[in-house]
Amino acid sequence: MDVIPMSAALGAEVCCDDLRALGATAVAEVRQAWLDHLVILVRRQKLSDAELVAFGRQFGEFQYSNPLPSPLANEGRVAQQPRDERVPEVTIVSNIVENGVAQGGLGDGELVWHSDMSSFESPPNQTILHAIEVPDSGGNTGFNNMYLAYDTLPLGLRERADALMLKHDATIDAAGYVRKQFKDAPEDLRLSPGAVHPLVRTHPETGRNCLFLGRRARSYLVGLEIDQSERLLDELWAHATRPELAWFHRWQPGDLLMWDNRCAMHRREPFDRAARRMLHRVVIKGSTPSRTVVAMPGHPRGHLALEHAA
Repeated sequence: MDVIPMSAALGAEVCCDDLRALGATAVAEVRQAWLDHLVILVRRQKLSDAELVAFGRQFGEFQYSNPLPSPLANEGRVAQQPRDERVPEVTIVSNIVENGVAQGGLGDGELVWHSDMSSFESPPNQTILHAIEVPDSGGNTGFNNMYLAYDTLPLGLRERADALMLKHDATIDAAGYVRKQFKDAPEDLRLSPGAVHPLVRTHPETGRNCLFLGRRARSYLVGLEIDQSERLLDELWAHATRPELAWFHRWQPGDLLMWDNRCAMHRREPFDRAARRMLHRVVIKGSTPSRTVVAMPGHPRGHLALEHAA
């Protein structure tokens, strides 16, 4: 097994043969690469859903997200097929529609920068996404390094962030649609549903601190006036989504991407509606975000953080 870092602020390619045949030592190496590089890519994998589940189970328990509600016909969208009860751990991300039924969720549009399910009390630790069909162009997935987003904050802004809690709105998804169960939620950001987490969280395995922004829309910094919260969040988001903190992946069939949801945000670029794109996903269960002041030195990308901080 070889681990080849990307020439970017995060990401590495793990070169190995068949993920289905990995022993305990190799699985531990994959896990360490995941922690070291935040996002890892393994190419040329042909996994059935059952095999994807078996591989994912080696990294923790699964997070079972609720099935996406069937969209309303008058919104110009179609009903989605039910999840396969034989593999309830797997969700399908796809724009493909067959016989008037969507084969998966999240369509073909842009998905803005976000962390998966950050509005949960215990957001997932990691996400594993396996490409079945992908278009020739478009639909790239970007990731950014939230360790470095925190490390490179100007000192005064970092001190403000350290003391704040952020409410992660639950009413809309990454595609910007209002979730059906929250269609009557209050408009006031201070009253809308969503979990409250530290704006700066400590990774429970690496001990490093990072910004935990979740997603921009309808977020609220607890205790501030709404206009103050909006201005500060705009400043933090502008800093955290700078190109030098990001890496974008162009998909090929058989690619398997694994990212650490605790310290990396991601987004998807739009693609041609007529193209076919299907990826299968499993999500590893997480714990409630917390904040400590202890940092772990000697991280493989620590030199990059120091360079930016200087």
